Amino acid sequence: MQVILMEKVVNLGALGDVVKVKDGYARNFLIPHGKAKRATEANLKEFEGRRGELEKKAAELLVAAQERAAKLEGLMVQISRKAGVDGRLFGSVTNADISEALVAQGIQVAKAEIRMPQGPLKHVGDFPLTAQMHSDVLANFTVSVLGEQ
Repeated sequence: MQVILMEKVVNLGALGDVVKVKDGYARNFLIPHGKAKRATEANLKEFEGRRGELEKKAAELLVAAQERAAKLEGLMVQISRKAGVDGRLFGSVTNADISEALVAQGIQVAKAEIRMPQGPLKHVGDFPLTAQMHSDVLANFTVSVLGEQ
């Protein structure tokens, strides 16, 4: 299926690109989330008429993401959980827990923006993590998991 991208999509293209994607990806993800529209003549004309507005909106989102990333960059977040004597947690620390701790500190970060390549944290210690605020903006921070008896 041919679609027009309404915003930058990682590993697919930039705003205004006409790309061919699988039908299910377009129907189930890109179109419902407003990231793309079908590439019809009417939609192409509408897009060209709105291109300036969409580029301005994309630039504003990028600036907002850069501001949020600047607040988060280099920050250390402490989270306490019950742990055994050997330092293993009873349970785990997930991206939802980290998001709640960051919101409590006044930094708005959605749980979907937090990248945890090793999965949930299951040990006491310091863990460097990354938050992807925008397709072009990454912020590095540290989560310190403290064990309590």
